Amino acid sequence: MQIVNLKGENVVRVVKDSTVKEADQPTFVKIKNTNFKNGSIEVDVLSRLLTTATPTDRGFIGLAFRIDDTNSKFESIYIRPTNGRAEDQVRRNHSIQYFSFPDYKYERLRKENPEKYESHADMGLNEWITMKIEVKGSQAKLFLNKNKYPSLIVNDLKHGPDAMGAIGLFVDVGTEGYFRNLKISPSFPEPTGK
Repeated sequence: MQIVNLKGENVVRVVKDSTVKEADQPTFVKIKNTNFKNGSIEVDVLSRLLTTATPTDRGFIGLAFRIDDTNSKFESIYIRPTNGRAEDQVRRNHSIQYFSFPDYKYERLRKENPEKYESHADMGLNEWITMKIEVKGSQAKLFLNKNKYPSLIVNDLKHGPDAMGAIGLFVDVGTEGYFRNLKISPSFPEPTGK
C-alpha cells in the first residue's frame, strides 16, 4: 500500500502481496480503528491490470468487512471490471462477487449456488467506480455508482448477523487498485420499547 498521485489527486494504491498465490485470501489493507457490524461502507475504486497480469486476471477490487482480529474470518464483495463489458455473456454475469473467508470462496459458492452470489453490472478498467455496501444483520447490498437499486443482494452472510470487525481495501491477483473517498457510516440497532 502507498499513497500516490493519480491525475493530480492523492489516492491509496494497493497491490496484492505476490507471495500469496491462492484467490480470495486476506489480501486487503486493513483500516485502523474500525470495528464495523452494521451500516454502510462507501469508496471509489479504480482498477488497472499489472504488467505481470495473466489473461485470466480481471482487475479484482473491492471491500472486505467484519474482519476479525487475526484476519482469519471476514466477508467481502469485489468487482471484476474486465468482465463488465466482455463479449462473453457468462463472463459478464461474473462482474460482481461475494465471498466469505475462509470457507466460502468464489469457487465453492459458484459450484454450490450458481448465480446466487454473483451479478453483472456495467464497468470497466481504469475508470472510477463508486461502491457502497449496506450491511444489516445477515444481509449485504452492493450499490454501484450511486444507483438507486442494488446490483447484488446477499441475504445470508456466512459469518452470521452478529459478526463484527475491521474494514479492508481488497485487491486480488494481477490488480493495481486505487481507492479514494472512503466513508464508513455505522448504524446501531434501534432501542426496543417495553
